[in-house]
Amino acid sequence: MKNNYVQILYFRNSFQGVPGEDRQHWRSFLVKLGADNLKGARSEELFVALQKSVYIVYAMLGDVSIYVVGKDEYDELTLSEVIYVIMSCVKDVCGKTPTERLFLDKYGKICLCLDEIVWKGMLENTDKNRIRRLTKLRPPTEV
Repeated sequence: MKNNYVQILYFRNSFQGVPGEDRQHWRSFLVKLGADNLKGARSEELFVALQKSVYIVYAMLGDVSIYVVGKDEYDELTLSEVIYVIMSCVKDVCGKTPTERLFLDKYGKICLCLDEIVWKGMLENTDKNRIRRLTKLRPPTEV
């Protein structure tokens, strides 16, 4: 049986310069946005919103809601590319479309992938093969 509440499984707190009370507002806004629009949505169907000159691209991936937020040069087209990479990496790590349980089981590896895609609020990588190589977790080789 599905829960009737939203649980935040991963939240990257990269609101540089945004006061704490505004951060809570954004979290609440995203939860409400998803609750209003993602019911009955197909997996990987993208939705776009604009709030206070901030672009939001979001989608369902199995049981997991994914939101990507940006402004200025990170417009809805850039964010769409980023969310597709995120969804692809999550599916690769999980081996299939994730359930909440599977997402939590693979949580560490998913976090590594997300760190390779976005670092300190800046887009770093969108090449799935490069991200896969960077997250292999192999010990350094001796020189």
